[in-house]
Amino acid sequence: MVMDKQPPSESRPGRKRSEESRRAILVAAFELVGEVGYAGLTIEGIANRAGCGKQTIYRWWPSRAHVLLEALAVKADLYVTNADHGSYGDDLRAFLEDTFRLGRQQRVVDILRALMAEAQINEEFGQLFRSAFLQRRRDALQAVLDRALARGDLPPRPAASTVLDIVFGTLWYRLLATRRPVGNDLVEELTATLAQAA
Repeated sequence: MVMDKQPPSESRPGRKRSEESRRAILVAAFELVGEVGYAGLTIEGIANRAGCGKQTIYRWWPSRAHVLLEALAVKADLYVTNADHGSYGDDLRAFLEDTFRLGRQQRVVDILRALMAEAQINEEFGQLFRSAFLQRRRDALQAVLDRALARGDLPPRPAASTVLDIVFGTLWYRLLATRRPVGNDLVEELTATLAQAA
């Protein structure tokens, strides 16, 4: 192809190294917080684990919370599907199964709780948390609802925005308030409740 015949750009190795460093930092932060907890997590510790300098991290993120936020967003994108399984009920069940499976990992739960707490006391971070993580997860589920609407099997009630609130409201309530598990029984109950009219 034409692009293969072009001489490599001098900036390409730099971009590759930057992407490798970014991934190493995100992995290091995710692993390290599981070992030392959020209170013990430092930029210096992340840098040492990732094999980079602190300034490399500060070039991309202003704080440890920001690093963890991106690490978690990337993980959610990788492990939570919103693929087409043929029906609204099956699509919703698959999304819930993936979401709650991730929500049962203790390290993920600890990060979610820490970031939610940080979002309550830091207005700038709170805005980012809502736009870069909470809204991102809502958009992923919205794709399931939009596809069901186009396919014609989306129930008229509850409204799509209410479905989003029910799913994520239930998840966060259990993670933050009751600390009850988010297991397969909850997946089935929510699927039955939200897709029954279909």
